[in-house]
Amino acid sequence: MLLRTILAATTAATALLGPATAAHAAAPPTRPDTVTTTTGAPASTVTAAERAAAAAADPVVVVGGLIGISIAYEPIAARLRADGYRVSIYQLPNLGFGDIRESARALSSYVDQVRAATGASRVDLVTHSEGGLVSRWYVKFLGGADKVDQYVSLGSPQYGTYVANIVNFVGLGSCAGIVACQQMTIGSSFLADLNAGDDTPGPVRWTTLRTWQDELVRPVDNAVLADGATNVLVQAWCPLRVVGHLGLVLDGTTYTAVRQTLAGAAIRPNCFAV
Repeated sequence: MLLRTILAATTAATALLGPATAAHAAAPPTRPDTVTTTTGAPASTVTAAERAAAAAADPVVVVGGLIGISIAYEPIAARLRADGYRVSIYQLPNLGFGDIRESARALSSYVDQVRAATGASRVDLVTHSEGGLVSRWYVKFLGGADKVDQYVSLGSPQYGTYVANIVNFVGLGSCAGIVACQQMTIGSSFLADLNAGDDTPGPVRWTTLRTWQDELVRPVDNAVLADGATNVLVQAWCPLRVVGHLGLVLDGTTYTAVRQTLAGAAIRPNCFAV
């Protein structure tokens, strides 16, 4: 019985987000005043002035998703570091299986640690999947609006996903008992609380990125926020770009939009970045 429960839980979690193990090594500087930030052509370079601005900007916390171990987010963290940002990765407690509200409380403590260590008053959050919901709860209900400058979500089921509902439909019960999965089902009481009122509270700058090929956030537009958020669909800029749910943290085009957002620049993704 225990083995059956473990297998069911693993199946349900994998249905929502499979872990990544790919690693990305930042390319070395090509000359003293520039650094290559993506591999392949065309290369994307950042000037020394841009790197200095990034180093002086808010520290960036990359917030992982369900069963998203820290190393899964090292590729995007490495890109950010190569561009000069101070970056740390926040792995959800218990790999995100538990109550999203509890994960948000733990994130609150982590952000305070980052602020204390860096001397920064605010941080920027780059979030993936469930991490976007954890971060929104933190901002909306736990005082994060005073400590977060920018919120960027990559494929977060802001209004739930039918994939979580399907886990129940195929006979695994209510998400095989995984609380976070239950909370990400469309119509859950958790999402009703999170989405009541303003989607974008406080002075935080809100941006969402999504992809038509997201196999785990369905419908895809459930990754969008209202109330003045900037919502970016990768394929609106790059119609031929194929990016899956996990690919959002690995894809070069998506990263160019993240970098532009953090820099306060107009968002014009590079369709050829890798």
